[in-house]
Amino acid sequence: MRSVRLGIAVMAVLALAAAGCGGNGDEGGSQASGTTAPTDASVSLKGICPDTIVVQTDWDPESEYGVYYHMLGPNPDIDTDHKRVTAPLVSGGKDTGVKLEVRLGGPSIGFEPVSSQMYKDTSITLGQVSTDEAIRFSAKQATQAVVAPMETSPFMIMWDPGTYPQFNTIADIGKTDTKVLYFEGDTYMAYLTGTNVLKKSQVDGSYDGKPANFVAADGKVAQAGFATSEPYIYEHEVRQWNKPVKYALVNEAGYPFYPQALSIRAADKEKLAPCLKKLVPIVQRAQVDFLANPDKTNALVLDLVKQYNTGWVYSPGLAAYAIEKMRSDFVTNGPDKTLGNFDTARVQRMIDITTPIFTAQRQPPKEGLTPEDIATNEFVDTNIGVAG
Repeated sequence: MRSVRLGIAVMAVLALAAAGCGGNGDEGGSQASGTTAPTDASVSLKGICPDTIVVQTDWDPESEYGVYYHMLGPNPDIDTDHKRVTAPLVSGGKDTGVKLEVRLGGPSIGFEPVSSQMYKDTSITLGQVSTDEAIRFSAKQATQAVVAPMETSPFMIMWDPGTYPQFNTIADIGKTDTKVLYFEGDTYMAYLTGTNVLKKSQVDGSYDGKPANFVAADGKVAQAGFATSEPYIYEHEVRQWNKPVKYALVNEAGYPFYPQALSIRAADKEKLAPCLKKLVPIVQRAQVDFLANPDKTNALVLDLVKQYNTGWVYSPGLAAYAIEKMRSDFVTNGPDKTLGNFDTARVQRMIDITTPIFTAQRQPPKEGLTPEDIATNEFVDTNIGVAG
């Protein structure tokens, strides 16, 4: 189940501390609001970017990461041994002159955090790094986010509305003694209990990503997960449950990190700047176009899941549900008309929230860390956004 991803990745981080035929997919997709179709010259990356741009994801293929698979040209080369796919990088149906390689994370890289993997393997150009991960590793494995394809994190806590009709927020759960199952080591849970949104006595870090305990409790527990997956899975794919759940986002409880932001090694910024100036707007447009026309890319995602055969399960219904939720709740322009840029105050809030947590875990962030150290809007095209 998808939620295994977060817990295992977090545990890997703590262990270290202790020692999407997407083919030419943009065809037919709507253009970003306020923009025109890109010209050949505007999307040409040859001689500006690496011949092959390597993107390291943090898990197996899924619609939430479809933006990267959407930029793959026709007839992609699928390497099932190394769990990576390569094709010409396309934008608006136009070949950019370089290749894109999308690599799997999670079990395919031994559950190594993407930040660590980027420093272990310098052939990686960019990787998916969430804000709290960037803060955690800022002292020794610094990364800088250059675009955020998803504005809001789908991390959530869910419950049975039949058992708890009075719950609407995570704080409502905290007003009771309801047990909350989560992955031991989740940073956001340290925030929720540290601010008394939830009581330490009610949280249980034994969740392993499987539905057995939630089902066995007959809905009398709450459980962590992802709003783009578990609500669909429990209603349609967990036969022992087979009914709706309700949820509240961790973001709404005051933990506003940017999930899986596309990031570079901080020291590479000057070298990659000419490339990023052209590449980041291509990523922005690809996200807009993917959500407008996801079918071919979702078909590629599902085919990759099948060919990679890692044990990861992903259904057409779940892929379609994820698109619906991304469109409505998670891929937005934020407070402005731009998709993918960073709110400095929001990043600073994350630094303020997580610095004492990571310091207590003996992995203090870089001294004097600023929002600009871990995220930049320098390469974002402010004219590209999702239609309102």
